[in-house]
Amino acid sequence: MPTRRDFIRQSSLLTASLFISKEEWFATSKKIGLQLYTLRNEMDKDPKGTLAKVAAQGYKTVETYGYGNGKWFGMNAAELRSTLKANGLSTPSGHTFPASIFLQSGWEEKWKPAVTDAKTVGQEYIVIPWLEEEYRKEADNYKKIAAALNKAGAIAKNSGIKLAYHNHDFEFDTVGGNTGFDIFLKETDPKLVFFELDIYWVSKAGKDPLALFAKHPGRFAMWHVKDMDNTPQKNFTEVGSGVIDYKKIFTFAKQSGMKHFFVEQDMCPGAPLDSTAKSISYLKKNIIR
Repeated sequence: MPTRRDFIRQSSLLTASLFISKEEWFATSKKIGLQLYTLRNEMDKDPKGTLAKVAAQGYKTVETYGYGNGKWFGMNAAELRSTLKANGLSTPSGHTFPASIFLQSGWEEKWKPAVTDAKTVGQEYIVIPWLEEEYRKEADNYKKIAAALNKAGAIAKNSGIKLAYHNHDFEFDTVGGNTGFDIFLKETDPKLVFFELDIYWVSKAGKDPLALFAKHPGRFAMWHVKDMDNTPQKNFTEVGSGVIDYKKIFTFAKQSGMKHFFVEQDMCPGAPLDSTAKSISYLKKNIIR
């Protein structure tokens, strides 16, 4: 029979395995990603030319947005995959439908072809990026969505990819005595539903991402990496230009379960490509060497 000493020893080993130095972690993963929503105006005008510029800045992966009718940026899965490959890029993740799809009957009819397309383009994760404001005030909505996320995650798993949910700050508001984020964490199966943690929005909500990693190790398969300026408005800013301590946060990458991360900046003070260049420069000089 295992003794208390055995239990403590095993627990210590497990805890230790969740931590890793940034040097060790990045020895096997140096791919800096970009969420293309940052360049939405450029992608609307010239998607192929913009992807070439993204690659030239040193990004190795991109996260898509705007999926609809089997296409991204006017390209089907085969064309997008070919365009990415020609630029030395890949897309491990893509944002698809808002969470309200799971409050509608017959959502599987839209979900299954989206999963197939995501798999075809080479994505490892299919992401739910948003819950519209009108659905956020009822805890029951979060519970219904959580139940559907489990089903959608099983469909994705059967096709060889994974489902993730991306947060903003509103998920940390209290609804029905709890928060929407806690409902999602507690009522979804960790084997079927992962999370893409947007560290800016967590910080803006007044929460500590490191506390989330410690409480829910392994659940945050992806991160959105964007910074917050030191003003009362807490505006978006380039990575390394704000108050979020990414040097520290990245040392907890393994504990969080992070497999991919994507630079994102919802609003830029000037040309968005200038901001993406500044962010990747900081990451290469200070975190990924």
